[in-house]
Amino acid sequence: MANQDYVLLMARYNMWQNANLINAASALDRAARQAERGAFFGSIEKTFSHLLWGDGIWLSRFEGRVPPANYTTDSTALIETWDQFQEDRAALDQQILDWAHRVAPDWFEGDLTWHSGMSGRTASRPKKMVAVQLFNHQTHHRGQIHAMLTAAGAKPDATDLQAMPESYLEM
Repeated sequence: MANQDYVLLMARYNMWQNANLINAASALDRAARQAERGAFFGSIEKTFSHLLWGDGIWLSRFEGRVPPANYTTDSTALIETWDQFQEDRAALDQQILDWAHRVAPDWFEGDLTWHSGMSGRTASRPKKMVAVQLFNHQTHHRGQIHAMLTAAGAKPDATDLQAMPESYLEM
């Protein structure tokens, strides 16, 4: 189950894979990234936006702070420009990694309680579970992005955990 070693490994994997998929997506033009492709959120960009939104929401909950002001209920509307998205994604990935480095072992004990904007009610779940949820959610939607990129002719690099470059393992 989740502990600091787990969140560090997964934060590093998250950073590596976001860079991998963004690099592949950057080889496509805007129209290709925004094209409806039949995935849950429709397009490559909308799925990337949802991931940015979800990660920002969960991290704000983990840190006990208010989510960024531009995080509306429409999780697919955060990308105004591709360049700005890349900056925002890299910054959030660094914040997730920083959190993973400083999270105390006792943080994983007990429950996390938050107000869910999606359901309009208070929710509470074990912290170990929601830490896993952060990274599971990323992997799920990055799989969708990978499939859409492949269908669009882009070529992402490896995604297997054991293929992660040493430079990421040292972060």
